[in-house]
Amino acid sequence: MRSRHTVELTAGLFMLLGLAALLFLALEATDVGNYSAGKSYKIKARFTNIGDLKSRAPVAMAGVTIGAVKSINLDPVTYEAEVVMNIDAKYGALPTDTAAGIYTKGILGDKYIELEPGGSPDMLQDGDMLFITNSAVILEKLIGKYLFNSEDDKDQE
Repeated sequence: MRSRHTVELTAGLFMLLGLAALLFLALEATDVGNYSAGKSYKIKARFTNIGDLKSRAPVAMAGVTIGAVKSINLDPVTYEAEVVMNIDAKYGALPTDTAAGIYTKGILGDKYIELEPGGSPDMLQDGDMLFITNSAVILEKLIGKYLFNSEDDKDQE
């Protein structure tokens, strides 16, 4: 009787460890668990196309995660996506001519924002806007452009 309870307890613990491992793997694969919001400041950027960038996507500089996307809204006047980012205060202020680009990370194709600092002596303040942006590259548009351009080249021959 006692050995049956031991087997059931061992099987239950094994299942809990398996579920914990799956949760850890899911958080690591999606980068949700890698950024903890402490003291931070907000910066904004406008992009003509954000692809499938989502809230809580990482914001990185030189490959190091320094923040996360807080929100994404459509500007009703310019019809551009306005992205609000929280930057961790421990990384200090960024120059006002910092550039932001949307890139694809990893095999799953998750989008993130990469910041490149400029050389300006003036620093961004909480709520400032980045003016140098590079929108997401949409693979379908590139393939379509290549296919249609290559057909045009054949017609001219």
